[in-house]
This record gives sequence, C-alpha cells and structure tokens, in this order.
Amino acid sequence: MKTVTAGTIGLTGLAGCTGGGGSEATTTTTDATTETTESMDGGDTTTEGESSTDYKPLEVQHWWTGGDGNKAVTALFEGFKQKYPDIKLKENPVPGGGGTNLHTVIKKRVLNNNPPSSWQAWPGKNLQPFVEAGKLKDIGDSVWSKNGMKDAYLKGPKDAAKPGGKFVTVPINIHRLNNLFYNKKVVEKAGVDPASISKPSDLVAAMKKVENNTDAVGMAHSTKHPWPTLDLWEAVLLGEYGRNTYQAVAEGKIAENQQAVKGALQTVKDYKQYFNEDNGSVSWTEANTKVINGEAAFYQQGDWAAGMYRGQDGFEFGTHWDQVSFPGSKGVYAFNMDSFPFPKNNPSPKATEKFLQYCGSVDAQERFNPKKGSIPPRTDVPKDEFGPFLQRQMDDFKNSKAQVPSITHGLAVAPEPLTGMKDATATFTSDWNVDKTFQQMKQAFN
Repeated sequence: MKTVTAGTIGLTGLAGCTGGGGSEATTTTTDATTETTESMDGGDTTTEGESSTDYKPLEVQHWWTGGDGNKAVTALFEGFKQKYPDIKLKENPVPGGGGTNLHTVIKKRVLNNNPPSSWQAWPGKNLQPFVEAGKLKDIGDSVWSKNGMKDAYLKGPKDAAKPGGKFVTVPINIHRLNNLFYNKKVVEKAGVDPASISKPSDLVAAMKKVENNTDAVGMAHSTKHPWPTLDLWEAVLLGEYGRNTYQAVAEGKIAENQQAVKGALQTVKDYKQYFNEDNGSVSWTEANTKVINGEAAFYQQGDWAAGMYRGQDGFEFGTHWDQVSFPGSKGVYAFNMDSFPFPKNNPSPKATEKFLQYCGSVDAQERFNPKKGSIPPRTDVPKDEFGPFLQRQMDDFKNSKAQVPSITHGLAVAPEPLTGMKDATATFTSDWNVDKTFQQMKQAFN
C-alpha cells in the first residue's frame, strides 16, 4: 500500500509538470514505440524475444537539432552504431523551446506508460518527479557497474545521477556555470586584473573602472528571458556566501538564508548600471557578441558561450579572450549536465542497457564533448581531442574541491519550484525590487 501511495503522489506531481496541451506527443512518437505493461512491483518487463543478437529498435529523443549539439549527438550515435551494429537506432528529435517541447512530450509519454528507450534529460532534481512516480529503473548494477564508471565519475555528477538514492540515468557531459569570461584587450586597457577580483561585490568597482577608462560597458547581459539573470544570481550567491549557503538555498531554505538571498539580489542590482542598455531586448548570444566585438568587458555565462569565441576568426583563447572562475568560487565547479535515463516499461531494455553503458564509456564521451563544447564527467578521458580552454576546464573539474549542481538548469531544484524561481527573476528584472523578489523566491518552495 505504501508503494502505491508513493507512486500516486509522484504521478500527480509528474502530471502537474506537463503544462498545457500541445500536439508534440502525437507528432513525434514513432511506430517503433510500443506500449508494454508495467509489472506489479513497478519494474520493467523484458520484451519478448530480445536477446544479445536480436535487439528491439532503440528510440532516443533529444533536442539537439542544430549547431554544436547536433554535431555532438551525431558523433555519439556514430560511435554507438560502430560498437553495436546489430542495434537499430531510431533517432526522434523534438526541436524548439530549449528543451521545453521535449519535456512536454516525454512527460505525456511516461504518464501513458509509453516512453522512448531513453531521452536527453537534465539529471538531479529535474528527474525527481519521475523517480517519485516510480517511472525510472535502478541501473546501478546493469549500467553503472560497467566501464569503471563509479570510479571515473566524481561525487557531484554521481549524486546527480541518483536523485532518489539509486542510479537511474547516465550523464554524458558537463557545462560549467561559474565562469567569468572577459575581453582581454578591454580589461587591459582599463587596468583591471580579473584574477585579482576576490568576491562578487568587488566586481562592481572593476566594471566602474572599465567604463571610466574605455568605451566598453562593464558587463554584457540579457534580461530578455529570466534564466541568464537567475544564472548570474546563483553565481553571485555561490561566490559571495559559499557553497553551504548555496546548497541550503537550493534545498528551499530561503527564509533561513534571507541575508544571503537578498544580498545576492542586491549585488546583481548593483551590476545593472554596467549592463548594455539593450539588455532587455537581446538574447544571450547577442549579448555574448558584445564581448567579441569589444563592446563589453565581462560576461557571466555557462561555458557554452565559449563555443561562439572558438568559432570567431581572429578571436583566440588566451590572446583575445579568457576566463576565470566567478569571483569567490575558485575551486568549486558549478555544473549543468545532460544525461540519458532508463525508463520502466522500456520498449527495448537490452538495447537501452547497451546504449547507456556506451554513454558512460570513455569512447562516447571523447566523441561527444569536444564537439559540444563541454567536458566529460569521466575524469579519465584523454585530453588530446579538446582545445586549450576545455583542457583547462577539465583540469579545474578534476581538481575541484566540490561540484555543485545548477539551480537555474534544474539539477539542484525540482521543476515546480524552479518555475517559481524563474517567475520571481522575471519580476526582478522588471522592477529590480529586492524585497519583493525575495518573497517570491520564498513562495516558490511553499
């Protein structure tokens, strides 16, 4: 009876996360996806006739339909096909919405006990509704005991792979969030040494110096959508108040950490006067262009921003641009990851095991990450295929004293409170009212 109650509660939470209607679920599912029956104990049932020489088709859904992401997932699938030529791979992408369209499709399919074999998903708290609903399988033995994964992954990524205490997904990449990128020519002209900025509040004086001594603004930023500002706020929170406070806030202890939450909001508000004037109308990529063009000195963003720098002729790492850990957070790696979970009622359980084992291998992560502009969660992947910036990120990750999951990107905060945090941030960038935003953030977890 306890199992049924827990599953019912989790299922209700999962249903509440599906959002409004939409037709994606019917337009993206394929004939190869067949509904199976869930066993009484909530486990998956092995499909009849599937053996090591007779695999059911593997259906994988993702939102990497363009750019670096598409190149990376193509390389991943090519490597998998070479290793397992007998497994038919049915790629079923769902473009648009930064993954929100795929999230809607997956939630509907899982609720209908008709999931794909696996899909691109943020791990950690993002998967909590699926875990609470009993919809993901424990893969500690079938997947995580292979390829030396448990030894090769550091604690932070391993914890994110088991949001309910058991391994249910395989992270394939890591993006760092607590970065401060900068245009070297601009900061040198301003007489600013980014590495000497000891805490986030000290960045204000550095940006003022930039604007007093150059034609550039202190910081490129986009408030067109709430997530870049929430990203910036969590970087300030981590750097100014430390990882213990950061993690407490991520757990919903907003009221208990009022000084830190408000203090980080106030610091972001102090940054505002040094943002580009068009921050409300430009995207994060357009804001990033201002660093490339020398119109802005600094930019806080995930290290996917560096992909634009690498693609820009005459804009070289170490010569024209560089990066430091966001002030106050040196030695800590704030991360976002993509992963592939194992759903129960799996249409191809044996093939899915092989796919997830492969995703956790050195070969897969060496193929995928250099093209994605991310680093592998395994610490034993050779660095030869990675450029100098990503090699340095790999060293920073391997030597980090702690790895903390992202609030903004759903690893540290479950979907429902995360929506509330983003709504609060949208309010903040409209009126910059610290007290009002604090109250909304507190309500997000209630």
